[in-house]
Amino acid sequence: MGVLLLVLLLGLLIFHIGLCVRAMFKHFLTTDIPSAMQHQVKMRVLHCLFLYGISLANILEKMRICSVPRFVRIIQGIIFTKKKDPKLVVTDLHFGTIPVRLFQPKTMSCSPRRGIIFYHGGGAVMGGLDCYHNVCAFLARETDSVLLSVGYRKLPDYHYPIVTSDCLNASIHFLKRLNTYGVDPSRVVVCGDSIGGGVIAQVIRALMGQKDLPQIRAQVVIYPIIQTINFQLPSTQQNKSVPFLTWDLMLMFLCKYMAIDLSWQDAMLKGTFIPPETWMKYRKWLSADNIPESFKNKYQESQFPGPFNEAAYLETKHLFDVGNEPLLADDETIAQFPDLFLVSCGQDILRDDALLYKKRLEDQGVPVSWCHVEDGFHGAMVLFDKQPFSFPCSQKILNAVVSYIKGL
Repeated sequence: MGVLLLVLLLGLLIFHIGLCVRAMFKHFLTTDIPSAMQHQVKMRVLHCLFLYGISLANILEKMRICSVPRFVRIIQGIIFTKKKDPKLVVTDLHFGTIPVRLFQPKTMSCSPRRGIIFYHGGGAVMGGLDCYHNVCAFLARETDSVLLSVGYRKLPDYHYPIVTSDCLNASIHFLKRLNTYGVDPSRVVVCGDSIGGGVIAQVIRALMGQKDLPQIRAQVVIYPIIQTINFQLPSTQQNKSVPFLTWDLMLMFLCKYMAIDLSWQDAMLKGTFIPPETWMKYRKWLSADNIPESFKNKYQESQFPGPFNEAAYLETKHLFDVGNEPLLADDETIAQFPDLFLVSCGQDILRDDALLYKKRLEDQGVPVSWCHVEDGFHGAMVLFDKQPFSFPCSQKILNAVVSYIKGL
């Protein structure tokens, strides 16, 4: 029995060593660490660990032991520990079936406070209330605001449009009860990163039709995914192999969330799923022509979109849903959007999504403030307190967000 156990343990050790070696090989063969990134050794170590975790998750899913999203969230629960903040009262609630977390400053205020509604990132796979707990606590404390963090439901059990509908419904519930939480109805900010940043525009559009609710004062959008049509923008080419959101990972998350078979990835990348008349209508908002020349270093203009594939279109046509693509809304709608504070990162595959959103709103007269973090990368913000794996850009992003919100 003892020998059997020893053999089993040795086998597990060899298995994990093999996975680690595989992750290291994959990192050095396929990953690009741009020179603009600081602490490159730290980044390489962290990315190897990330690849190891994803590889293990894929194996467990194929063995039908645990799905990738569930395994990832288990690991998150171990890594992203919540810190108790003595200056805040933190309350876990449910708005219907949607879990939310409320952060309220303990000190008394002679007037209603600012309110922040926060939608976290993670591609509907990662992220969560616990993962973003310290980020939300920092924002609530440093801006002296009441913050609501929305724990929308995710994969593998929930697909598009659950992230948007959960964020919208939680926001409506909160906006109807601002007095209960001591929030000034004229100073409510929506804030989010990655998929959470992209959801902001969809929620704002939906709230426009609800005149009985307080209007959103401003939107704080951090390295968002804004569109899922043009995958040949400069940043998609330049940063497709940069941690932590690579081309492959982005498309995998998107296809899983939108319930699109992974076999259509190539058609999505080349744009063959786009009907010619649709591209003629939307290219003025979605093409690389909208990206400043200073961001087009090493960009090679491709023949985009490729020859139209009707079968690909039929399988992916819900990507053109205006509710999913805020850039495609009409000019009159865009002009009604609240003030925008936008954070983009130079080493992010989604950098140009942010730039497209910036130009779209600016062209319609919406006041836009922009913070570009050249050494920043996708997902950097959530690492701000994760020593030894925090980066200067992580704190830079959060400080910029805090500074903007305090100025409202």
